[in-house]
Amino acid sequence: MKIKRIRDLREDKDLKQKDIAKLLNISQQQYSRIEMGINEIKIDGLIKLSEIYSVSIDYILELTDVKEPYPRKKKCQ
Repeated sequence: MKIKRIRDLREDKDLKQKDIAKLLNISQQQYSRIEMGINEIKIDGLIKLSEIYSVSIDYILELTDVKEPYPRKKKCQ
């Protein structure tokens, strides 16, 4: 599934594919294939992207047009 919004979000922040790939600990080629819809992104990658762009995963997946992320649960210590 091609996720058009990850490219738009990246470009809005003036970031290159290699910048995001580095944050996700994958190669630029792998990230490029995710943007093109050839490879799927793992859940932890979606979570990281939502944190990088300060948007909800639903927004990234085009399930909503509301960018604001949901409140995060407090981590148990």
